[in-house]
This record gives sequence, structure tokens and C-alpha cells, in this order.
Amino acid sequence: MRKRIRRHLRTAKYIVYKETLVDFKEHIWTFIGAFLGIGIIGLLHSKYFTANDNLFLIGSFGASSVLIYGIINSPLAQPRNLIGGHVICALIGVTVHKLIPDEVWLSSALSVSLSIVVMQVTKTLHPPGGATALIANIGSAKIQSLGYLYVLCPVLSGASILLLVAIIINNSTSHRTYPNNKKWYRVWYRYCR
Repeated sequence: MRKRIRRHLRTAKYIVYKETLVDFKEHIWTFIGAFLGIGIIGLLHSKYFTANDNLFLIGSFGASSVLIYGIINSPLAQPRNLIGGHVICALIGVTVHKLIPDEVWLSSALSVSLSIVVMQVTKTLHPPGGATALIANIGSAKIQSLGYLYVLCPVLSGASILLLVAIIINNSTSHRTYPNNKKWYRVWYRYCR
């Protein structure tokens, strides 16, 4: 019995240790990707808004950056999940906020829970999408006044910028490939030709 427990502990330590080891090059590329992705969104929109009004840097983009630059092989970090998850959640968040504008606790809970289920059904599960739906309900008055424009301008445009940077940065070296699904990449390439 003790042998089995020790063996399981050794295996667990090995797996945890190996999973947390990341090559130094990976840290550099993760930093470059996240810096450029968030930086470009901020730079493009800082030309039109003051620092307090910069609506296009939403918190869920920070969490998306962790996935698409730091854990690029995760199924949750793939382009379908990034774009689909954010757009679906933004649509749900805005719609629920319009239907239940005065009860923030109810609209927030309903937006996040519906977003998770719809992402599961559409196979676009992207955890930061839940935050995108929540921001549509608890965001500032300026975010809420955008209505469905919130889906296009800050969400879709920002997620697209993050995706473009992820494709460029993550494929700049021979040891990183993004997206993980080559079939998607071929469809994208055919569409862009």
C-alpha cells in the first residue's frame, strides 16, 4: 500500500513539475505576443479616447492573452474559441442587459450562465468570454450605452487584433505553431487568398 502511494506521489510530482516547466524562449514569445496584442489595441483606441474613456481595453482581453500567447495548444485558446466565445458572450450580455436593465445581480448571473451553456453547445468555450458577458452588465455607463455596438467595436475588433498578433507571433519560431488545428488554418488561408 505504501509503495503504491509513494509511486503515485512521485508520478504526481513529476507531472506537476513537468507541466509547470516552460522553456525560457516560451516566456519571451509569450511576453512579446501579449505586449503587442494588448499594446496595439490600446494604441489604436487611445487616439480617439482619453485614458478614462478607453472602452476598447476590456478586462477579458487580458485573460484571453494568457490563453492565446501562454497556452497556445489548449483547445480553449484556438481561434474558433477566441472569436466565437467573445462574440457570443457579448451578444448574450448585451441582450440580457437590455431585457433586465435594473436588476444588475440578475442580469449578470443570467448573462454569465447563459454564455457558458451557449459556448458549450456551439463548441466555442473560452473562459474569458464569461467576463465579456459580465462586463456588458456591470461596465460603466459608456460601455452600457454602446448597446450592440459593444459586440463589434471593443469585442470583435479587439479579439481579431489579438488573434492576428497570435498567429504572427506564435508562428514566428519553429517550436510554436498556432492555431493548433491545421484544418482551420487551411480554410483561413483559402479565404484570404
